[in-house]
Amino acid sequence: MPRHTARHKVVALLNEPQSPFELACATEVFGSVRPDLPVHYDFRVCAQQPGPLRTTAGYSMLVDAGLEALRSADTVMVPGWQPPGAPVPPAVLDALRAAHRRGSRIVSICTGAFVLAQAGLLDGRRATTHWRRTAQLAAAFPQVQVDADVLYIDHGDVATSAGTGAGIDLCLHLVRSDHGAAYAAQIARSMVLPPHREGSQLQYVAQATPAGTDDSLAPVLQWVLSRLDAELTVSRLAERAGLSDRTFARRFNRQLGTSPGQWLLNQRLDAARTLLEQTSLPVEAIATRVGLSSAVNLRRRFRAAFGTTPGAYRRIFGEARTVHSARGSGPADSEDR
Repeated sequence: MPRHTARHKVVALLNEPQSPFELACATEVFGSVRPDLPVHYDFRVCAQQPGPLRTTAGYSMLVDAGLEALRSADTVMVPGWQPPGAPVPPAVLDALRAAHRRGSRIVSICTGAFVLAQAGLLDGRRATTHWRRTAQLAAAFPQVQVDADVLYIDHGDVATSAGTGAGIDLCLHLVRSDHGAAYAAQIARSMVLPPHREGSQLQYVAQATPAGTDDSLAPVLQWVLSRLDAELTVSRLAERAGLSDRTFARRFNRQLGTSPGQWLLNQRLDAARTLLEQTSLPVEAIATRVGLSSAVNLRRRFRAAFGTTPGAYRRIFGEARTVHSARGSGPADSEDR
């Protein structure tokens, strides 16, 4: 999505009893003011009926806005819905459909997907929800392509996440789409979130060891992140860990959920994105610095991973402007080829 000069309005649609944690996923990412970061979002909550709203934790919260708040929302969040699968009031469904028609981005966390499905916003599309509820969602809405094996699915105008923790991943992914990897990384760092799931971001210069790694892997990963420009192979990493190639790969996959080669490629691409945002280095230099050997290889990998070119990404999210891009011609244009 393009950047907005005005603040992006995020409105969370609540329902009784509301899960505080699922709401907090959205609140922490979109509603917290951080003194060292610019504020790009305005965040508020609403419900069909303003007033006290019970939570699943036993206390009530005061909601001061009704469904009219959705009329000005750029993003509408549905942070869970209890009980999942229960009929949603027609007024709520109508308000969601109207917001979607106006161009609002409609997002669900966890069981909020049932609400989007009842509104017809997931018809013919892939969607996900908490793993305990995927079978229920698929049975109730056969027109929805339910995927139980992903953390989140983003169609641009509609997005769904798996369980509550995945809601944070989705929220950070949306911030990254709106304002770039570096800004999303700063939010993640302020939340003390390591890049333990696909899509998480941390600054190139301050990457953390993924959560869940033991003493046999953590030092190796830190060592890798400090020398992405080096020629790194699985055998070299295994040797560094004092393990055989097979044992290293098996332990790596068990703890991080991916292969050593794919993890290393993800780190290199993350580093490339940060350098594209924060420097005016040529693509060839960035490719060398992150260990992808050539601009051709970086462009190919970048397009496969993100669906765009390094040059196009830099024009949207770059903080530093190169002389060539300022002129609108020359080598900067060739980055798109």
